[in-house]
Amino acid sequence: MVAAAAVNIEQTVDFLDRAERVFQAQQAFFRSGATRPIAFRKQMLKRLRQSVERREKDISAALHRDLRKSEFEAFASEIGVFYQEIRHTLRNLSDWMEPQRVPTPMIFFPSSSRIMRDPLGQVLIMGPWNYPFLLIMHPLVSAIAGGNTAFLKPSEQAPHTAAIVEEIVRETFEEEFVAVFQGFGHIVGPGLMERYHFDHVFFTGNPTVGRSIMELAARQLTPVTLELGGKSPCIVDVSADLTQAARKIAWSKLFNAGQTCVAPDYVLVHADVRDAFLEKLKAAFASMTGEDPRQAPDFGRLINRKRFDAVSSYLASGRIAYGGQTDADDLFIAPTILTDIDPADPVMQEEIFGPVLPLITWSDRSEVLDWIERNPYPLALYVFAKSRDAEDFFINNVRFGGGCVNNGIIHVGNPDLPFGGVGPSGIGQYHGKSGFETFTRPKSVLKSPTWFDVPLWYPPYKDHLKWVKLLFRL
Repeated sequence: MVAAAAVNIEQTVDFLDRAERVFQAQQAFFRSGATRPIAFRKQMLKRLRQSVERREKDISAALHRDLRKSEFEAFASEIGVFYQEIRHTLRNLSDWMEPQRVPTPMIFFPSSSRIMRDPLGQVLIMGPWNYPFLLIMHPLVSAIAGGNTAFLKPSEQAPHTAAIVEEIVRETFEEEFVAVFQGFGHIVGPGLMERYHFDHVFFTGNPTVGRSIMELAARQLTPVTLELGGKSPCIVDVSADLTQAARKIAWSKLFNAGQTCVAPDYVLVHADVRDAFLEKLKAAFASMTGEDPRQAPDFGRLINRKRFDAVSSYLASGRIAYGGQTDADDLFIAPTILTDIDPADPVMQEEIFGPVLPLITWSDRSEVLDWIERNPYPLALYVFAKSRDAEDFFINNVRFGGGCVNNGIIHVGNPDLPFGGVGPSGIGQYHGKSGFETFTRPKSVLKSPTWFDVPLWYPPYKDHLKWVKLLFRL
């Protein structure tokens, strides 16, 4: 599997020869109308699901090799969510595709109006390394449901999973419909976008690369969906159930070793419950990873040495109140709680993306808003409170992509909730119907019957104006 995904510079550059052939083939296939019928879309989705079911153990093994993901995490966070998305899409696709009747002004009587969802065409989907199976396949489900063809670019930083993705796609689809392109992201992505006009680009990754993707797309006037990230805060109110809050936050941070775009990035805890909460948070971490987290079978590792170095450097911020152990050879960083944090500390300047959790104390709600505004528009927000007043205040006064009250990260698993960021944390949304709408466009149609033609519109106008004014006022 690794051989299929491993690439060098020569292989990465050579992809352009194949890309030309595939792009032309996909363009012709889409123009033929083959992707438009609902029967075709459903058939392709079912075929994809069957292929994944056959390779489920291989996917799980690849995720373990790339990220040390446990079998539970591999299924719960990637494979299972993929199955749920396909099931939800198949169940609702007929309704989503149904033209929507809308009112027509009286002035245009006896015409009728409707909005149809039209496929975009050829789309490019670029996936990240932290959920290397789900976050390439999840948008693919929406792209297929929308009636498009697709280029897929998995992350080369998770080579075992990238190889499995390519094998599954090759076993399932012809390249004229869906094709995978491996290689270095900084070469393949720009190479494709500079050479071809895609009808949509879907990118999941960090804001720095997201800006570059948007610049490239702008040159082609290509619309984009950018699923990025940011510093997602947890707010622990004085009214919170501290035991439950600590357990939910610890679990959310441990999941995938903190390498989740919606992972809790820091905790803002009320001063009156700070000490009690800190002890419960320590206990929650310990109960989930044991005395030696290195031996915990369900605790993953950092993706590579670059990420390890970045995350471990944050340990110099503030004071280590829990954890702090590292092992570079094993890409291991223990679950760590930092206290005595200063706003200027490096750990507060960018998304952590690892199992390090700063704990910050507040007394007034305005302090919470001030901390969040230093890194505005988080992808996620988590509020822990029994007080409805506190819940409403923070939900209504913080601009964020999505989130939970008295829970963490699980909102991304609900296909009826649109997922996406705001401002620097992302542009556009997907999951369920939102994904279908992302990969289609509304096509407006006004239809006039032939049994009656209003003479009011035709010159000479003479006395028509008074009637037109009356009709526009109706």
